[in-house]
Amino acid sequence: MEIKEKKVDKILIIFLAIHLFVWTAIPSISNVNLPLDTIEALAWASNIDWGYNKHPPLSAWSVEIFYKIFGNQDWAFYFLSQIFVCSAFFIVFKFSEDFFKSKVMSLISILLLEGIFFYNFTTPEFNVNICQLPFWALTVYYLWQGIKTNDNLSWLLFGVFAGLGILSKYLFIYLLIAIDIFFIYLIIYRKFNPKILISLISFFIIISFHIIWLVDNNYTTITYALSRTGMEELNILEAHLFQPFIFLFKQIGILIPFFLMIFFLISKFNTKINFKDKKLIFLFSINILPIILIFFTSLLMGIKIRTMWMTPFYLFIGVLFLYIFQKKINLKKIKNFVYLFIILFIFSPSAYFYISITEDQKRTDYQGKEISKIVQKKWNENFVNKIGLVGGDEWHGGNLSYHLNSRPKWDNIFESKKNISPENTNDGFVLIGDPNILFKICNGFFFKVQKQGVCMIGKKQ
Repeated sequence: MEIKEKKVDKILIIFLAIHLFVWTAIPSISNVNLPLDTIEALAWASNIDWGYNKHPPLSAWSVEIFYKIFGNQDWAFYFLSQIFVCSAFFIVFKFSEDFFKSKVMSLISILLLEGIFFYNFTTPEFNVNICQLPFWALTVYYLWQGIKTNDNLSWLLFGVFAGLGILSKYLFIYLLIAIDIFFIYLIIYRKFNPKILISLISFFIIISFHIIWLVDNNYTTITYALSRTGMEELNILEAHLFQPFIFLFKQIGILIPFFLMIFFLISKFNTKINFKDKKLIFLFSINILPIILIFFTSLLMGIKIRTMWMTPFYLFIGVLFLYIFQKKINLKKIKNFVYLFIILFIFSPSAYFYISITEDQKRTDYQGKEISKIVQKKWNENFVNKIGLVGGDEWHGGNLSYHLNSRPKWDNIFESKKNISPENTNDGFVLIGDPNILFKICNGFFFKVQKQGVCMIGKKQ
C-alpha cells in the first residue's frame, strides 16, 4: 500500500470532510441536549460582553454567531466545534509542508492526531479548549512565517492570533511563554529582530478591551481560574509531588494510541538529533516546552492540572515525531499504519454513540427542550409580554435562554435576592432553581417541572 504524492490534497479534503460530517452527525443523533460547556457559553453569549465570570469572551462570541445564523439547532454547535477542529488540522498541514520534502509526511502528521482523543471523542462539546485550537495553530504558523520570511504581515498576524488565543482561554499563555523562551534563544545565538515588536502591538490591541473589562470586574475570570486549580484542596505532598506525576502518567496514557501509530511507521527508533537544527529547536519549543512549563507549574505551585486543559498542546506533536524520525520511515510500507488509523477512526465515534445512547444520566440526556416548551406554554397562558431575562445557574438558566422563543438574556443576578417582585419590569423574567427556595421568595407565578422550581414575573393578561 502506498499513498501517492499527487493524491495527498484529495485525501486530506476527504479526511477532513468525513471527520467533520461524522463528528457533527453522531452527537446530533445520539444526544438529547447540548453538553454543559456549550450551554454555558450560550448562556454567557445571550449578553455579549468582553469577558464572563469563568472565561474570556471568544468561545461565547463564537456560539452566538452560530445562534444568530442557525437559531437553537443543536447540530449547528456540533458543526461549529468540528469547524474549529478541522481548521486547526488544515493549518497544521500547511505548516508542516515547510518541514518535509514529501506532502505524504504532512498528511500523516494530521492522520496521527486521530490517535489522540482530544481531537475526536471530546470534540462534540464546544468549549474554551476547542476554541483555542485554530488560534494555537495559527499563532505557531505565523510565528514560523515571521521567522522564515520576516515580513511585516506575518508578524502582525502572529500577534493577532496570539491575542485571540488569550481571548479563548488564559492557558494559551503557556504557548506564548514557550515562544518567548525560543525568542531568547534566537537573541542569544543569532540576533534580536526588531520586527518582533510588531506582534506586540497587534497582540495588545486585540486583548486591550478585555483587560479593561477584567479590571472593571475585579479580575473575576482570573479568580475563577485559580479556584479551578484545586490548590487549597490538597496537602503539600499530594499537591507538589503526586499531582504533577499523575499528570505525566495521564499524558502518557492519552498518547498510547498515537505512539502505536508511530510504531507502525518507523522501522528503527535510533536516530541522530542535531541540536543546532533550527527547525527541530522550534518544534521542540512549541511541543515540549509548554508541557514542561505546565508540569513545573504543578510541581512548584501545587496546581492540579485537569486533563482537558491539554487539548491544544498536542496539535504539532505529529510533526515533531515525524521530523525526528523521517529518515527511518518507509512510506511504501505504511499498510499497518493505515489499518490502525481506520480502526481508530471508526472506533472513536462508535464508542461515543454507544455511550451516548446506553447511558441515561449524562448532561446530554437533560430534557432542556421539553422543559422550555412547558415554561413557554405556562408563560403564554399567564402573561402578555415576552420573556426577556432568565435567572438560575448556567446549566438550568442557560438551557431556558437557549430554547425559549424570545432568546432571553441569562443572568445570575437573583442568586443573592431574598425576594422576587414583579415591580418595575418591562420584559418578563423567569427564574429556575431550587423549588423550596423559590416557593418562598416568588411573588409571581410559581410551578415545578422535573424537580426544578420555576418563578415567572410578567404582565398579566
